[in-house]
Amino acid sequence: MALAQQGRCKEALPGLNRAMRGAGSAEVKKTAGAAGVRCALAMDDRASAGDFIRMLSKQFPNDPDILFILVHAYSDLSTRAAQDLGRMAPQSIPARKLSAEALEMQGKWDEAKREYETILAKDPNAVGIHYLLGRLYLSRPDADAQSMEQAKQEFTKELEIDPKNAGAHYVLGQIASKNEAFDEAVDQFSQAAKLDANFAEAYLGWGFTLMTLKKYEDAIAPLRRAEVLTPGNPAVHYALATALSRTGHKEEAEQEFEIHRSLTATSPNAPGGEKPQ
Repeated sequence: MALAQQGRCKEALPGLNRAMRGAGSAEVKKTAGAAGVRCALAMDDRASAGDFIRMLSKQFPNDPDILFILVHAYSDLSTRAAQDLGRMAPQSIPARKLSAEALEMQGKWDEAKREYETILAKDPNAVGIHYLLGRLYLSRPDADAQSMEQAKQEFTKELEIDPKNAGAHYVLGQIASKNEAFDEAVDQFSQAAKLDANFAEAYLGWGFTLMTLKKYEDAIAPLRRAEVLTPGNPAVHYALATALSRTGHKEEAEQEFEIHRSLTATSPNAPGGEKPQ
């Protein structure tokens, strides 16, 4: 640790690594780990930085001081990787995607759109780009009905290139639902769920839309899957309880209503607290 404080990081790293792996106190390990991350980054030794990050994450998963260090370490590593990409392959599709995403984060929607269009001009069948362009249309603060239609076209084009893009199916389901094209929404949400068995939002959208169509029996299966994936979501339990109640499963329905009441009582403003129509 003294070597690290003196800036002699190359000499310090082996000892700091041993301290992290040894039988010392938690405080010693925290100090050694933090010094190890700083030294490794100062030397641009990304492999060693990753080792210290993994050890700190495993040994101190809930420590605020360590989490603060990890936030900055990951941010630093991300910046360096982005700089490498920009330096080594500035005109590549990944570099342009990264540039477009950065422009989106800055709210520079038109510039980001041009980056995506440049990628498509270079490779019309580039996987994922139509999806990102569609997402951009929906993310704009001035998005209107025309933006939604443009987004829909982009997601449809994405599926022509990559039929297994669950995200594109899901967003098309959301768009169809907003337009009250509920049968189309059911088809899109179910496709997303079938492509990605862990896509909780897709199962939830599927179940909610079936509820809107009053197809309560059909809604039970996707809602049960959504419940497994997001057990803390009050809206899932309420929807499932309603579907069970409407199909004669009174006892199971009451159990779900009780879970919903419990969740909303402990966290009334939790995401998903809204009830389906």
